[in-house]
Amino acid sequence: MGQPELRAEGAGPFTTRLTWRPPGGGTAVWESRLARRRGVIAVRPPGAPTSRHTRADAVALRRLRWLNATAATAFVIGGALFAAGAGVAELGSGDATTCATIYFVGGLFFNTGGYVSLLQVVDAPRHVPGGEGRLVTRRWRWWSYEPARVDWLSAFVLFAGTVVFAVDLLDSFLQGLSVRQTNRLIWAPDVIGCLLFLISGHLAFVEICHGRLCLRRRSLGWWIVAVNQFGSVLFMVSALAAFTRPATGSEINAGIANWATLVGASCFSLGGVLQHGERP
Repeated sequence: MGQPELRAEGAGPFTTRLTWRPPGGGTAVWESRLARRRGVIAVRPPGAPTSRHTRADAVALRRLRWLNATAATAFVIGGALFAAGAGVAELGSGDATTCATIYFVGGLFFNTGGYVSLLQVVDAPRHVPGGEGRLVTRRWRWWSYEPARVDWLSAFVLFAGTVVFAVDLLDSFLQGLSVRQTNRLIWAPDVIGCLLFLISGHLAFVEICHGRLCLRRRSLGWWIVAVNQFGSVLFMVSALAAFTRPATGSEINAGIANWATLVGASCFSLGGVLQHGERP
């Protein structure tokens, strides 16, 4: 049996990095995001000055590459369509149905990206605590319930946010709504979805920074999380600006809502482009 872990790091009940001494000596370091996205564990053999990466097996690496490419592409397309929808709305080059259709199709890609991001967690190779420092590939699953893992919780909240957005986008096709109905059926789900995106991004920062505030300029994963979180902030700004005032029947500021959506969606597209580089 391996010796106990030397150090566990994270925040609250979440463990995002483990360092232990394998039975043969040296040290092994498991980091949640590196293992899940790149399929690696850092191992430093006895007497070696630096660590080397031990990779998961070929089955796990193929799986991780496919999931990463699918999620990244979905966010690139979804973000681009959301940006296009906001551009059409701001320029007045299409009617409400045209804008709603563009947003809805973009939302389907966001749904896909959110669910595949959850699969990246569910089907990621798992480490063996106290073992030799290797990752084990488990059988394929379409779902799991692991709220004690911050990566699972972040991905699940993200997917839930995309589902709530889908409700908002479907309701946007309804015609003849009163101001109260518009705020209840369209605006409220929009705000809830944005809030879920922000919570997911915060949990992603918890994972990659191990529970502390951090600036990791050389970490591609950190930049992906930061760009996406900035996009989530802009989505929330857009949602708040889109509230329909009962007294006037108009949005608080349609221009801010459209431009914040356009730039925020572009951030998600950029995050997807960057994510293509975060693969095994």
